[in-house]
Amino acid sequence: MRLAELSERSGVSTATIKYYLREGLLQPGRRVTATQAAYDEAHLRRLRLVRALIQIGKMPVAVAREVIGAAEDTSLDHHLRLGAATRALPQEPAAADDEATVTARRSVDALLEQLGWQGMRDEPAPALGPLVASVAALVRLGYPCDAAHLLPYGRIAAELAVVDLDVVEEQPTPAGQIEAAVALTVLYEPVLLSLRRLAHVQESARRFGGG
Repeated sequence: MRLAELSERSGVSTATIKYYLREGLLQPGRRVTATQAAYDEAHLRRLRLVRALIQIGKMPVAVAREVIGAAEDTSLDHHLRLGAATRALPQEPAAADDEATVTARRSVDALLEQLGWQGMRDEPAPALGPLVASVAALVRLGYPCDAAHLLPYGRIAAELAVVDLDVVEEQPTPAGQIEAAVALTVLYEPVLLSLRRLAHVQESARRFGGG
């Protein structure tokens, strides 16, 4: 397809597509003349992913380019490419180093041990720092957040990971699997947050509603 058709099918203006091409977010099309290129379904799919990262994931163009680059780094094995793509995603600041943080780290370490995730302490995952920061904030507010209270959340997260990776494995190509891993990380987190809030409304009505 030509640029105009790619624009029509994706709903993205030709000017924006040209910008994505210049920024390396979209791979160049197959040159057919000195001034025209042809694009295919892979370009359309990539364009939709880029738009989702930027519009729904609220990701700056520079970060989206880093995510795309990590996903395309064929020097890494498949597991590391999946990790590289998600490590490039925006992360919350790490926790401050105070008494609450020390307590939070102990709770998180105990949680990882109970879940059998000890290897993450040898090669820390990007989400580990924000997890400690969040638990430290709970400590400061006096809410229960030791390993016993965190364990049900960890078990639910483990079940969600199985569901996510099942979706990733359904993709027929390694590139498609890495793209799915990025999309699930960015786009399913708002879905999970929204479902959790809806579930809170439902459970609150069940427990405390007047009938």
